Amino acid sequence: MAKTDSAPFSYNGLDRVIHEKARLGLLTSLMAHPNGLAFANLKQLCGLTDGNLSRHLQVLQEAGLVDVTKGYEGNRPHTSCRLTKSGRRRFLEYLIVLERLVRDAAKAAGKEHRLLSRLGILPT
Repeated sequence: MAKTDSAPFSYNGLDRVIHEKARLGLLTSLMAHPNGLAFANLKQLCGLTDGNLSRHLQVLQEAGLVDVTKGYEGNRPHTSCRLTKSGRRRFLEYLIVLERLVRDAAKAAGKEHRLLSRLGILPT
């Protein structure tokens, strides 16, 4: 998303579907594993319960970010999850906006830190 002069801190690209803590963790885990992850591995990596993971995956799947495949390995049910092509692209676009937000915040904090140091409130 392009930064607009009239609202430079609006960060419109911070997609609410992605910006939820658990879903952010899920997408990051799946980004790190392009071939996907088993439900149990994803659950462990993100510290979620079965119900929470299922619900967040449903939201991500409905948004077209994640593919969920259910089947069997031997006689045991097996669910695997992976980012879709558009999900990977949307997540990368989201990260660009998030990086801009972090840079803007760090720049603002740096100015404040320098001022407080000059005033003797913080050590230099």
